[in-house]
Amino acid sequence: MGQDNLSFVLEKAGSVRYEDRPIPPLTSPYDVRVNVRYTGICGSDVHYWTHGAIGSFVVKSPMVLGHESSGVIAGVGDKVSSLKVGDRVAIEPGIPCRRCVRCKEGYYNLCVDMRFAATPPIDGTLAKYYAVPEDFCYKLPESVSLEEGALMEPLAVGVHITRQAQIKQGQSVVVFGAGPVGLLCMAVAKAYGANTIVAVDINEDRLKFATQYAATHSVVSQREPAPDTAARIIKAADLGLGADVAIDASGAEPCIQAGIHVLRTGGSYVQGGMGKSDITFPIGAMGAKELNIKGSFRYNSGDYSTAVGLVTSKRVSVKELITGKVKFTDAESAFQDVKAAKGIKILIEGVQD
Repeated sequence: MGQDNLSFVLEKAGSVRYEDRPIPPLTSPYDVRVNVRYTGICGSDVHYWTHGAIGSFVVKSPMVLGHESSGVIAGVGDKVSSLKVGDRVAIEPGIPCRRCVRCKEGYYNLCVDMRFAATPPIDGTLAKYYAVPEDFCYKLPESVSLEEGALMEPLAVGVHITRQAQIKQGQSVVVFGAGPVGLLCMAVAKAYGANTIVAVDINEDRLKFATQYAATHSVVSQREPAPDTAARIIKAADLGLGADVAIDASGAEPCIQAGIHVLRTGGSYVQGGMGKSDITFPIGAMGAKELNIKGSFRYNSGDYSTAVGLVTSKRVSVKELITGKVKFTDAESAFQDVKAAKGIKILIEGVQD
């Protein structure tokens, strides 16, 4: 196209433009420059595009969107030893400070000084080039395509959620929400040996896909009291006294409530979806069942490498989730399709060298 670093820039809510920006410099001898080849669209990207903010993160100046990307190494710093020009990589898009207590514990996803792509004011990956430390790039084996590489980010989220749940061989898992993250949680749970995996959603097409992909059962969510939803799920999947694990990947208040009620005593619940800041929560059931409840935020040490390993070993497949690809110059159409819930994962092709 002739541009040095063509970028897809959000000016403000509902307003985007293409802009030729400077090629990002390698500010550290350990940095690499990636020619971004594929980028997936996340719900957070769409939220910024639609509303210009997520909670306290507000778009106050133009920002490049995108954070689910793969690409080819186009330049390396003087001290880079693990990568070379031409290597195909998945990009982990959040760079922590590396010095705080949380970082040193390995929980760098909780770093208060995290610089995360496409989270104001940090620019994202929807550009021809993106610079990142070498240890936040994961080399892809020849058996894994660059398209699949772009799905390592949501897969790493699914890996982290299932790690929070500590899923074990033979367990039963109920996943609320059959979007990309929910589906990948199901796939990872299956890879980790879960025997029963129940998908719950209001979208019957997505439930059909879920049962073809990784779920053993599906249940259509309905407007009813949460205990009734839980009872239907337990009956449909023959869960006896309740599920071992419940994961919410929807953020919907009725699903969160049903997730608590669907669990057996001593079960585990993980909140992976983002919804309203405050909800009515069945704290009585939580206490009486002595449930293990955890939040889940992005991914931390080992999650990305685990994601790449699961796909490389073919224990998890992500190809089926890719339902469309668009040219870089048609990027906004991908945002429109994701907002309209068309398909599952749509990829934007990058600008090649």
